[in-house]
Amino acid sequence: MIAIDNILISDEIVQEQFVCDLNKCKGGCCVDGDAGAPLNIEELQKLNEVYDAVLPYLPEESKTELKLQGKYVNNKEFGWVTPTIESKVCVYGVTDKNGIVKCGIEQAYNDGKIKWKKPISCHLFPIRIQQSKDKQTEYVNYEPREDLCSAACTLGKKLKVPVYVFLKDALVRNYGTEFYETLEATAQHLNTKP
Repeated sequence: MIAIDNILISDEIVQEQFVCDLNKCKGGCCVDGDAGAPLNIEELQKLNEVYDAVLPYLPEESKTELKLQGKYVNNKEFGWVTPTIESKVCVYGVTDKNGIVKCGIEQAYNDGKIKWKKPISCHLFPIRIQQSKDKQTEYVNYEPREDLCSAACTLGKKLKVPVYVFLKDALVRNYGTEFYETLEATAQHLNTKP
């Protein structure tokens, strides 16, 4: 376990390798799960702000579900999450011509229509963040899905890309540059130990 201030980071984040292989997994993390993408309170307002710009990117089925369920829902187990269609694909998911599910929010961001990339839980995947009950500590864990992410684990090993390097942008977005530099220095120190 690596501790940076009140954040406890799993050793696997610096020891394991991971690079998404969308041609193999087809964006399954947007489809497979017990609920939609976890959202923090600030992200509810972000969804309200970007909604109209994101809507044109979404298929009709998603638009129908959004009218029925709303932009986000409260799940008893997971808290605020994005709605899903038939408890499967996220309503913000868009399937491209190759059958890969991508994020409609991120597509609007990439096109310069909005300034918010997507929920941080999606950007950080396969890292999952949990808060302690007293909200004083954050636990940052590496939790790839065994079947779904096997191709990403294989590609990461082949390319020798540690999880924290693959997710640099997301980690910097969530915790800042100083945190990332500390994590990187710690990882390099751990990797040079005899």
